[in-house]
Amino acid sequence: MPHVPAVAIPRECTIADALEIVGDRWSLLVVRELFYDQLRFSQIARNTGAPRDVLTVRLRKLVEHGVIAREQYSERPVRYEYRLTPAGRALSPVLLTLKKWGSDHARPGVDPAPLLHTCGEEFVAHVHCRACGEGLAAGELSLGAPRAGDVWLGARV
Repeated sequence: MPHVPAVAIPRECTIADALEIVGDRWSLLVVRELFYDQLRFSQIARNTGAPRDVLTVRLRKLVEHGVIAREQYSERPVRYEYRLTPAGRALSPVLLTLKKWGSDHARPGVDPAPLLHTCGEEFVAHVHCRACGEGLAAGELSLGAPRAGDVWLGARV
C-alpha cells in the first residue's frame, strides 16, 4: 500500500492574517507616511519610492481593509488624501518596533531620523509584559490555550 502524505494544516495565526493585509513593503511604508502626516498620493509616492500603479493598488487594499480612509479635499480637480483609521493608528507599536529593529540590525548605528517624544527626548519602542512590566526576550512566550468561543484549527472552542 503506497504511503499517502498527510495534508499539512497551517496553524491559525493572527500574525499571518495581519500580514495578508499589511505584510508587503509598500503597505507598511504607506502607513509610515500617514503617521508622518504625509497624506496625499504625491507625497506618499515621493517618500516611499513606490511605483504609482503599485501604490494605487496598495491604497485601495488598505482602504478596503479599514486601515486607512480616503477623503476628498478638492472638488476641482477632484483630489483625495488618506488618513489612518483607528485600525491604522493601532499599527504604531508595530512600526516603532520595526524602526528599532532596523536601526539595530538592518542598518546598525545608522538612524537617519530618530523619533522625538513631545518631552524632547528620543523615543525608543520597548515591548513589555502588561501584567508584570518586564521586558521581552526570545523564548519567554508560549501559546496559551484558546479562549472559549475562539476558532482554533477550524473548530470553535
